[in-house]
Amino acid sequence: MSIKAALSIPYAKFVCHKIAKWSSNPIVTQQTIFKDLITQGKKTLFGKDHNFNGIIDYETFKKNVPVKDYEDLKPYIEKIKAGQEDVLWPGLPTYFSKTSGTTSGAKYIPNTKASLNEQIKAAKNAILCYINETKKTDFVNGKMIFLQGSPELDNSLKVPIGRLSGIVAHHVPGYLQKNRLPSYSTNCIDDWETKIDAIIKETVNEKMTLISGIPPWVQMYFDKLIETTGKRDIAQIFPEFSLFIYGGVNFEPYRSKFEATIGKHIDSIETYPASEGFIAFQDTQKEEGLLLNINAGIFFEFIPADEYFNENPTRISLKDVELNKNYALILNTNAGLWGYSIGDTVKFVSLNPYRIVVAGRIKHFTSAFGEHVIGEEVDYALQKATDELKIEVNEYHVAPQVNPPEGGIAYHEWFVEFTHQNIDLQKLAKAIDIILQGKNSYYKDLRVGEMLSVLKITPLQPNAFNAYMKSVGKLGGQNKLPRLANDRKIADELTPFKI
Repeated sequence: MSIKAALSIPYAKFVCHKIAKWSSNPIVTQQTIFKDLITQGKKTLFGKDHNFNGIIDYETFKKNVPVKDYEDLKPYIEKIKAGQEDVLWPGLPTYFSKTSGTTSGAKYIPNTKASLNEQIKAAKNAILCYINETKKTDFVNGKMIFLQGSPELDNSLKVPIGRLSGIVAHHVPGYLQKNRLPSYSTNCIDDWETKIDAIIKETVNEKMTLISGIPPWVQMYFDKLIETTGKRDIAQIFPEFSLFIYGGVNFEPYRSKFEATIGKHIDSIETYPASEGFIAFQDTQKEEGLLLNINAGIFFEFIPADEYFNENPTRISLKDVELNKNYALILNTNAGLWGYSIGDTVKFVSLNPYRIVVAGRIKHFTSAFGEHVIGEEVDYALQKATDELKIEVNEYHVAPQVNPPEGGIAYHEWFVEFTHQNIDLQKLAKAIDIILQGKNSYYKDLRVGEMLSVLKITPLQPNAFNAYMKSVGKLGGQNKLPRLANDRKIADELTPFKI
């Protein structure tokens, strides 16, 4: 065992003792965070607009600060982009994390020095919890690869702009830099295929022990590695590869193919990072769920998912959550997000400590590959394409096909009921695909990187959707068919109606 590996065990024990201390006193921990946030918020324009001086407890906070999404906060964000200080948080943010928006293009999420420190700390804590529990340390002696976005920043404003994974690359601790791959120059390559080829050249002959990234992108890296080397599996290429860290999408649809590609069992650590904050991380290999990161500059709120769109939904803090109930996640952060609805839903699988699983999105969406395609985008793409081709559509449903039964690259499957038959399905699919790429940059990245094939259209029999809705007892009234999903539950029910 190396010195680094030997020292990691007592250090992991020390850190995990601290984690156990705050996770075993969750309500006190969250109350301390709440008070600190309000104290800082009083110094800001937002705090003055929402009478933070009058906030004495959580109940008065709820009265003063309504739940907001990005569009609600956008006027404040625009002031920060213009260079104004003390808007949402004292001073200026350190960065803007640029993410895909829903109604107005890109979103600019503020990141402060304090919030970024918590991002780095949470990622480190996840690894240390793994070491403390398993006593496995061999991976610290090898090379570690982090598949991520470009670290290049847009400095056109006072606040630099980048993608979160690229921003974090500027703040990787020094003790990890020596073992970290790929190189900075390779990470800056924009074209994904070119980037993957460069990563392979840098890593194929290295002693890779830890690999981190979003599962579909890592799968592509693995596939190209095997193709390049002619080896049977990843275990032959990286025999000492022993730990996979992931987040961003549900891993389960990928797990069987992933493990077959590797050729052996690999331990994994799941994390839940977001541009808005590092929300949770896997702290044990023995229990379900991710430890809610309650000591990281975030005060959490929750709205029962089935009440989210009500005029006055129930809004609660951590002390009132229940097991196995879906909640919309609301954040208040040390980057200046207040009553912010992140759009995700979570479910508690443990209350001692508080552990969650990500249940989905508060609105219907498709993001099995990290593409974050939303209803507005598919509606627009289909409408524009069918108008151009003079095709009439009665109804449709979009679902991911992660493991195509015919083999090949994954794709989005569109189940469509046409008014008339004899449609050129390939022409329509190509038209929709091009329009959708123009609407959603993540989808375009996946298509250009050949992680997704062109979408497939499956035509359905006349009245197929009515027959489906009737079969599930939802025909008529105000019931609506979800037009897109992140799984194949509805898709499987529609399959018998294929033409």
